[in-house]
Amino acid sequence: MLKRYMHKRERYHAFLEDNRVVHPFDWGTEYITDNAEGRDPRELFSEFSKYTIEHSEDFFCSPEIADYSLSGGLLTWTSGIETPSKENNTVYASYFPSDGDKKAAVLVLPHWNAKAGTYFDLCKVFNRLGFSALRMTLPYHEERKPPELERADYLVAPNVGRTLQSLRQSVVDTRSAVRWLKSQGYEKIGLVGTSIGSCVGFFAFAHDMQIDTAVFNHVSGYVADVVWEGLSTYHVKEGIGENVGLDELREYWLPISPMAYMERLAKLPPRPQRYIYTLYDLSFPVDLSRDTMNALRRHKIKHSKAAIPCGHYTLGEKPWVYYDGYKIVSFLRKHLK
Repeated sequence: MLKRYMHKRERYHAFLEDNRVVHPFDWGTEYITDNAEGRDPRELFSEFSKYTIEHSEDFFCSPEIADYSLSGGLLTWTSGIETPSKENNTVYASYFPSDGDKKAAVLVLPHWNAKAGTYFDLCKVFNRLGFSALRMTLPYHEERKPPELERADYLVAPNVGRTLQSLRQSVVDTRSAVRWLKSQGYEKIGLVGTSIGSCVGFFAFAHDMQIDTAVFNHVSGYVADVVWEGLSTYHVKEGIGENVGLDELREYWLPISPMAYMERLAKLPPRPQRYIYTLYDLSFPVDLSRDTMNALRRHKIKHSKAAIPCGHYTLGEKPWVYYDGYKIVSFLRKHLK
């Protein structure tokens, strides 16, 4: 009964403002290399995937940023990844400084297609607990969205190379945001990411020991599987069509899939980490979440988990949004004090 009700609510929310556009498939080799001419794209992406995972520290490296600028609570800087969309090459982050000391700050990564102002309330909750907060705008969102888009369609798209670049840029920007917070004198850095922000946060967490603790709100191990099975990404799958199969896409997008970095995370010094997933999720299907949790256990990665009896969209409804907020805030409060 509850499952049927939640799935109905999930479909209602997913298509409430269904302005999704089916973009045509493209390999997008130009987003990963300048030397793709004459090469089989399947062979190219297969080699790129293997090489990138082996050298992921370079792939997700955040270069030195020389133009951080804070004005009226808005922090901006030039992204460490240059894309064809000039609007997207400036990063925006809303800063919520605490009135207290600079002991800890939380970096907040929103969900895909989050609107301006979302997660500001969460940032203010952190302020009340004595923590500063920085809410970063993901690539192709809000001020970073090029004029031809209505949604942030370039972040996850039926373009193999562009999706790799976009998720890479998200992580590079996240690490740049962490570096700025450290430069402001914060002793501890926490992170919370939701949905696609959870994936981005995981990559950053697995590559940046300056992040002391993290909460991953919605969990899935493979971007390709989410696109293939998820309710929110049907239009991406439709654009891909029969050009690429699931097994192929999983291989090509492995560098932007959390499962690729479980072994790496297991080798790092343990840090407090919480994973939150929902039992009636049609966007990050629960079997994908459970596979990820099993991988954490298999690699003996110490973690905390919470399974909430709602769905991806309904997690934003009462009472679940309050329960979710409690699970996020209480965990970070405990480990940032």
